Amino acid sequence: MGTEDWVPDIAGAAGPKYKAVASAIAAAITGGTLRQGDRLPPQRELAATLGIDLTTVTKGYDLARRRGLIVARGRAGSFIAPAVKDGAAATAAQTDVAMNSPPVAEGSRLPQAIADGLALLARGDGLARLHYQRPGGAAADREAGARLLSRIGLASDAEQMLVVAGGQNALHAIAATILRPGDRVACGRHLYPGFRAIAQRIGVTLVPLRAITAADLVDAHGRAPLRALYVVPTNDSPTTATIGIDERAAIGAWAERAGVQIIEDDAYGLLPERVLPPVTSFAPQTGWYVASLSKILSPALRVAFLRAPGAIEAAELAAAQHESAVMAPPLNAALVSLWLSNSRFDALAAEVRAESAWRQRLARSLLIDADYAAQPEGFHLWLPLAEGRNPEILASSLSLDGLSAVPAERFAAGAGHDRALRISLGGAIDRAALARGLRALDRHLRSPATQAPPVI
Repeated sequence: MGTEDWVPDIAGAAGPKYKAVASAIAAAITGGTLRQGDRLPPQRELAATLGIDLTTVTKGYDLARRRGLIVARGRAGSFIAPAVKDGAAATAAQTDVAMNSPPVAEGSRLPQAIADGLALLARGDGLARLHYQRPGGAAADREAGARLLSRIGLASDAEQMLVVAGGQNALHAIAATILRPGDRVACGRHLYPGFRAIAQRIGVTLVPLRAITAADLVDAHGRAPLRALYVVPTNDSPTTATIGIDERAAIGAWAERAGVQIIEDDAYGLLPERVLPPVTSFAPQTGWYVASLSKILSPALRVAFLRAPGAIEAAELAAAQHESAVMAPPLNAALVSLWLSNSRFDALAAEVRAESAWRQRLARSLLIDADYAAQPEGFHLWLPLAEGRNPEILASSLSLDGLSAVPAERFAAGAGHDRALRISLGGAIDRAALARGLRALDRHLRSPATQAPPVI
């Protein structure tokens, strides 16, 4: 089959079809189906083949051109760019995914750490990792997790620990164990959509707080009893808010007195140089603590440590976790345990931390007049928008420049939400592409108003 016969598979793709066309081109480059210099199908023919408007294909090709994947040569047609690299294609393919992933530093040591770790496991106890693991994870991995949490101020025993398949798997297990239809769960005005989906599925009522403080919890609990608090205490996504030590202590003390459970989703807690003690450390009998590694090392690991208040609760969690995911990827869990034992975990986390800090400094240098919230070692921004600016239109415009932006509405816990965007500085996007995207954002913010993309 010639490259002119190539047809992108966009059936079932989420979002606008023109973005799906551009992402399909990127995926084909990454997979080797399309190579440098290959000619793409003429736009009119592709539109007819796919059964979509010519304008849609034109916009898709234009987006691929903006991302540096293809070049247009007039009547000769569109060709895969001579200098396109697999990394650039992978970045482009992921632009449309509204995920907030850690940045990949140039020369990252993560691939080598994975290769070295797997080789070492293969020479040692790796064969034991090729089988199903006990519910909750292998004993060695649970012990590694307990040591890690104890190190950050949350005294933990291996019997109350679970190793699970990422943070979402942990939240599913916790919710299935302690929440019932009609329960009231306090949270911020904006929250992680994954937990919101769990709450909706169970029939839980979310109670958005003005701010996550002990005083606001007392008020909400006084209006009607709360079953639990859901909180991301460090570098909250999307707002970047971090709860201080004194407030953490106040929240924990109140929760234990009131008998309110704490679901602590500490996705970013291990990233800062100075790690704050978890809220659960002030309420160890009512706190359910999740330390996932997707935001600290890589989402590819799909490993999280989950601490229950006690061994009995951990056994219940293990059953719930097994129902939804069976187990964490055994080799990945073994890798993490190995890295925790030989200090490589800290080195890899420091690499992500340093790259995040560099990107935050870049954002500050390019968005000089912008008023946004951020953490110095985090990799997203919370950008309030002036009246008259449409968050959806601006997010769509920024995607053309390779910058991931998600409107506040996507994170809303209730009817009200801010006019704002979460801007991601991480993921596969490299420094040069990020700088271009941030300059585009600066231009948008300086323009009189957000313009809708042109329609032809």
